Amino acid sequence: MRILVCGGAGYIGSHTCAVLAARGHDLLVADNFVNSSPRALERLRRLTGAPICFQLTDLRVRAEVDALFEGQRFDAVVHFAALKAVGESCERPLDYFDNNISGTIHLLQAMQAAGVERLVFSSSATVYGDPDSVPVREDAALRITNPYGRTKLVMEQLIGDLCASDPSFHAANLRYFNPVGAHPSGLIGEDPGGEPNNLMPYVSQVAVGRRERLRIFGGDWPTVDGTGVRDYIHVMDLARAHADAIDYLVREGRGLTVNLGTGRGVSVLELVRAFAKASGREIPYEVVARRAGDVAEVYADPSLAHELLGWRAELGVDAMCRDAWRWQSMNPDGYGRVGIEQAGISVDPSLAVAG
Repeated sequence: MRILVCGGAGYIGSHTCAVLAARGHDLLVADNFVNSSPRALERLRRLTGAPICFQLTDLRVRAEVDALFEGQRFDAVVHFAALKAVGESCERPLDYFDNNISGTIHLLQAMQAAGVERLVFSSSATVYGDPDSVPVREDAALRITNPYGRTKLVMEQLIGDLCASDPSFHAANLRYFNPVGAHPSGLIGEDPGGEPNNLMPYVSQVAVGRRERLRIFGGDWPTVDGTGVRDYIHVMDLARAHADAIDYLVREGRGLTVNLGTGRGVSVLELVRAFAKASGREIPYEVVARRAGDVAEVYADPSLAHELLGWRAELGVDAMCRDAWRWQSMNPDGYGRVGIEQAGISVDPSLAVAG
């Protein structure tokens, strides 16, 4: 199939592109490189041996979004393009509403105008806030605790309202828990700009020597060892779920909303110990005060994804840490901050091809 991947140069987007290309799909990546590097596209070309088509696009600009659909037909769209840091969203809520919500409206308008009727949406478990119980099912109460989570919920609602108004439009809302790890080749991985907001990239940067020590927010939570417990999922398992969701939309002709997680909670200290083992490096850390907005324990009930998609997570914590360390040790500075031309990506005003 011909698939448009918005935000396809980002962390989860690039890994999903690798899986989609491996399954024989023809891809067009649209990205503006706010949260990503053009070097990821060059790495994808090397990894897949396929020409990764690319168009420089800001979803906030309706004309640029419309240009994606001019003269070509897509069988499906995968939508990753969003700002994604919880703390940053509290500091810059209007930027998050503008980018995430306005960009999604423009994409949906362009899809509807072009008659493209299948969408896989990158949602988040942040829509559950602090759940009443774990594991969290899809019918749990939706509670927003930060502007980032609010944008994800509004994006889900926009998509749901369009599906309700147009019976031919079908969407898969995939609620991620905590994506970690990297492609086993070490060619693509997570490369956060500035100080990482998430645990795994922070631990990775401590192990490689970029940061002095890890701060653990709270050692007195009511958990197995006093540290927070989360559901970490390997990014390759997550990427595979997007490809399976496209197959579901084609096969079933209806949408779905599912959790993507392992169904097992892992504490911060458990993850730190596993990473130390995988890397052979000591991970210095200090326990500091709890962080506002954090909760003790959150992990998924992923059984609906298995029932509907035939999908389940296959890679455990050891593989997550091993692959994350391979990426970080091979790329101690990540992709580096490079421009499109430096990364070997040729860009035409209308359409460009990597390499």
